[in-house]
Amino acid sequence: MTPTLTISRLTKRFGDVEALKAVCLTLEAGKRAALLGHNGAGKSTLMKIVLGLIPFDGGAVSVCGAAPGSSAARAQVAYLPENVAFHPALTGEEQLRHYLALRGENPREAPALLARVGLAHAGRRRIGTYSKGMRQRVGLAQTLIGRPRLLVLDEPTSGLDPVSRRDFYDLLDGLSAEGTAILLSSHVLTEVEARTDSILILSGGDLVAEGTLADLRARAALPVALLVRPAPGHAPSLSAAFPEALPGPDGLFRLSCAQAQKLPLLARLSALGHAVADLDVIPPSLEDIYSHFSRRDGQ
Repeated sequence: MTPTLTISRLTKRFGDVEALKAVCLTLEAGKRAALLGHNGAGKSTLMKIVLGLIPFDGGAVSVCGAAPGSSAARAQVAYLPENVAFHPALTGEEQLRHYLALRGENPREAPALLARVGLAHAGRRRIGTYSKGMRQRVGLAQTLIGRPRLLVLDEPTSGLDPVSRRDFYDLLDGLSAEGTAILLSSHVLTEVEARTDSILILSGGDLVAEGTLADLRARAALPVALLVRPAPGHAPSLSAAFPEALPGPDGLFRLSCAQAQKLPLLARLSALGHAVADLDVIPPSLEDIYSHFSRRDGQ
């Protein structure tokens, strides 16, 4: 099956600034990829090229088997910007009916689309009365028109409360299961950590890391942390057995080790028997991994 999105050695310059440097990536149908990077890393430039909004200088881009920006690509791609803007005098239903008509779809689908994003109760209210999070959900409903094969989402949960964010990712899970490919940019790393299939990290125009979270953890080889709670009265024996352990004000001892030493360290802790009341193994987070791969000029 042809990938939904294929980018090969993509380059883009703005004067003397090389915004993208031979970027290569593939996004298969039904897969969710998180595009991460600091401001100026090239995320917005990459998205604009995929959408056909700006030209590129070198390489190749295929969007649903077509050139970006072509009528064939536009018919199969939907985009949600970070800050959506709608006419404040229109109701949610009126706005969606307008977009449905523009796409040649049945305007009567508007209430069902609003219901999918949790706005059935507000469909006949003017958008000028909506909160930012509600306007963002109208934007998400608009992206669902025509059952796109590729969703391009730029900070899509901006303005959403925690419950709405959970519901949003549940919706993305359903779209992914139906075969929609999703390219999602976000600065909220804790959100995308468990809800995407692959991670793409841009830094200074370079795609410095690509793969699953497990792949990137293995490549980064960052230490694993263990938080150990000694049984009452056994803190001294734990400290003696692990002089490298750092005691905390909460009574927990913190240990760290390389990935390859995790099981031997757990075996040593297990040998202490009842002296250990509990422990947690904390692998490197996506934030740790992102910082590792996107480090700039020693920062």
